Amino acid sequence: MASNDIHIPEHCEHETHTTGALHDKLPPVVETLVAAWQTEDCFDHVGPVPIPSHTSIINIIYQVRQILFPGYFTKTKIHGSNLEYYLGKETTELYERLSREIIMAIRHDCRRSNLPCTHCEERGHRMALSFIESLPGISALLSTDIRATLAGDPATASTDEVIFCYPGLLATSIFRMAHELYLLEVPIIPRIMTEHAHSLTGIDIHPGATIGPGFFIDHGTGVVIGETTIIGSNVRIYQGVTLGALSLPKDAGRVMRDVKRHPTIEDDVIIYANTTILGGDTTIGARTVIGGNIWLTESVPSDTRVILKRPELLYSGRKGGTS
Repeated sequence: MASNDIHIPEHCEHETHTTGALHDKLPPVVETLVAAWQTEDCFDHVGPVPIPSHTSIINIIYQVRQILFPGYFTKTKIHGSNLEYYLGKETTELYERLSREIIMAIRHDCRRSNLPCTHCEERGHRMALSFIESLPGISALLSTDIRATLAGDPATASTDEVIFCYPGLLATSIFRMAHELYLLEVPIIPRIMTEHAHSLTGIDIHPGATIGPGFFIDHGTGVVIGETTIIGSNVRIYQGVTLGALSLPKDAGRVMRDVKRHPTIEDDVIIYANTTILGGDTTIGARTVIGGNIWLTESVPSDTRVILKRPELLYSGRKGGTS
């Protein structure tokens, strides 16, 4: 045998033959999948219709955060002397990237729904510019959210800790940028943003919700805030709080789309952990405190305290021990 020849043991040759036989079983599976995708019961995105880039939208989220919190989330050191240059560069890049994704989202809706031309190029650029013009307002709102967090949580006295670490502020900041795009009627992108925040923090805020300044979510895991929720100023909520809708009819997606389905929370309300408040006609009045583990489907007047009656606890010793 020549020095360059490779000897393949007989058992390896048998394994190679077996593997090839298994590969032959794949084409029938592919044919079945293709046939399934040609039915109404399967959903695909095959064809020339453009679609926004999920990855690009997530990158836009983090670029906006770099603009809103200069120096916190960048590798580049920011000084007062180069701040204007830095923000100018970032906002210009953001405008180009966001315009491209908005145009793609509009064009996607038009072609998927066979709509007439809606001048997506012009609309996309105008929407992107309107969003960038809203950034100072978003920044001002987030400042009130940070101050509310510092005032409401004795576990921190550091602005840096709140900005770097708090999931409530992360979810709120992404919501506030998504909400502006929602108000501009940008398709799909606002929901991609808030669902990304949901996946990171466990906090699910629909971009259509209305949330006033000084909003503080403590801990946050399991919080759900529905599309038509209205939240006033200086509201604090804890983990597991649901601001949701009552049981909806079977065809709710069509008939209830423009109906207020979620509660209104007025100014200076506190809602403790694992409380559920449901219904579009439900209003929690100003300065009210709702205790933990409460279920509410009716309004509560202002300056009220709602708590559960203390449950009866039973104590017993371990088996075989003394009581």
